[in-house]
Amino acid sequence: MSYLIKHRITRRESLTLIGATLAATMLPSVPLFANTGGMHQKAFAGTDKTLPVIGMGTWRTFNVGSDPTLLDARTEVVKAFFEHGGGLIDSSPMYGSAPDVMGYALQQLGTPESLFSAEKVWSPAGGSAREQVAELKDRWTVHHFDLVQVHNLTDWREHLAALQEMKAEGVIGHVGITTSHGRRHDKVEQIMSSEDIDFVQLTYNITHREAENRLLPLAEERGIGVIANRPYDGGNLIKHLKQRNAALPEWANEECGCTTWADFLLKFIVSHPAITCAIPATTQVEHMRENMCAGHSLMPSADARQRMADYIESL
Repeated sequence: MSYLIKHRITRRESLTLIGATLAATMLPSVPLFANTGGMHQKAFAGTDKTLPVIGMGTWRTFNVGSDPTLLDARTEVVKAFFEHGGGLIDSSPMYGSAPDVMGYALQQLGTPESLFSAEKVWSPAGGSAREQVAELKDRWTVHHFDLVQVHNLTDWREHLAALQEMKAEGVIGHVGITTSHGRRHDKVEQIMSSEDIDFVQLTYNITHREAENRLLPLAEERGIGVIANRPYDGGNLIKHLKQRNAALPEWANEECGCTTWADFLLKFIVSHPAITCAIPATTQVEHMRENMCAGHSLMPSADARQRMADYIESL
């Protein structure tokens, strides 16, 4: 069950719905934040391509099997994601039926040009990396993955070698590795330093900032894109704010462009220079819209980011 079901808090109802469907614009060169008329975007992996700073995760939330009501509900979530400028969607064979649910949604909606499809390979499922990618493409109903990552470093040497070959052949677009819950940072640092990877996915949020010490500076130095998972700490941040009956600080809107807690928590993440995008997950269209609005308008400065972190620590 997702944190949005377990720990739902009151959300501001007066959201301004931003624009219609936006494509993930490709620009020859961009500043840290490229606002293309809606969602902020960032360049990634040493390329001139950009990604919207708010992506979408599918862990737990999209593992709904073949229930027709739930399939249609998740399709509406995906529709809202793209309507508000979404690009990167992350999934994994470890997420149960999530790849199949994505396939169902894309069949119903069509495949938007802005989609940046991100999947993973792992060994306990059996089969080679090539076989896993081929199966996952069928489940997603896509012809190509923009990014394939080694899930939680499982057999990373073998998988990464195979993925590099597939990238060279044009079978996939980019390669990466993932970790979560702040685990195995030493190994992640080793791989980032020694291997030719395009992305790293790791846990980073306002209360879990360990990656700032070595991994985020290294990503900037090496030109590696960074995907931030667990932006709400698996729901613990939402639960904490609800228990404290916490209100946004008065300065949050003027200094950080924040009108909701989703703004506050997500803007903190994606305003870090090394972070390419964050991937919050949700089962509800209302919360998807709120997540996506966090990628628009003013972004906090370095000083404002520290003030945000200090405020959360004080609660």
